[in-house]
Amino acid sequence: MTKLEPSFKQAIEFSAIWLKAWEAGELSDEVMADRIAELIASQNGARGFFAISLSVDSPLLDRLPEPVVVQLRIAGDRIIDLTIKNLAMSSAMAITHKRNTDNELQNRSERIAYRCIEILRLLEPNAVKCRLENLLAAIEGRGLEEDIKFLEKWQYDNDQKLAIASNIIAVATQ
Repeated sequence: MTKLEPSFKQAIEFSAIWLKAWEAGELSDEVMADRIAELIASQNGARGFFAISLSVDSPLLDRLPEPVVVQLRIAGDRIIDLTIKNLAMSSAMAITHKRNTDNELQNRSERIAYRCIEILRLLEPNAVKCRLENLLAAIEGRGLEEDIKFLEKWQYDNDQKLAIASNIIAVATQ
């Protein structure tokens, strides 16, 4: 069997098709987990999977089947990092949408942040804790250069950074 290495666009398309098939009962949890594992084995595949699964109305990420959780955990640091970045971006965008009084987009961003929090709670706790602490340190102006550059790239303001920090803390609380 050849390894699937889709482009970002292909990963989005595959994910959308598989999510619909899973929702319709055409894919079992185990088969869905296998398909997801194929996608998240590459950076573009993981990005595409999360771009779709975090943002659409599919219930997959709201009630993650155990086989999917296992595959996310196996993927390790790549998934932790990607989920944390999605948490940060959606937290910040919720503030932007609130300022623009766009309730629909604000709610969508908040839902993405909530899903990221829930996913992070299911992944390897020590790795998640370490990665979250690094991003929190970057928000405070210290920490890993890559995290500081990530925050600078998106030019998050203080309110957005506070929202990110608040959701980082939410991962540890239930």
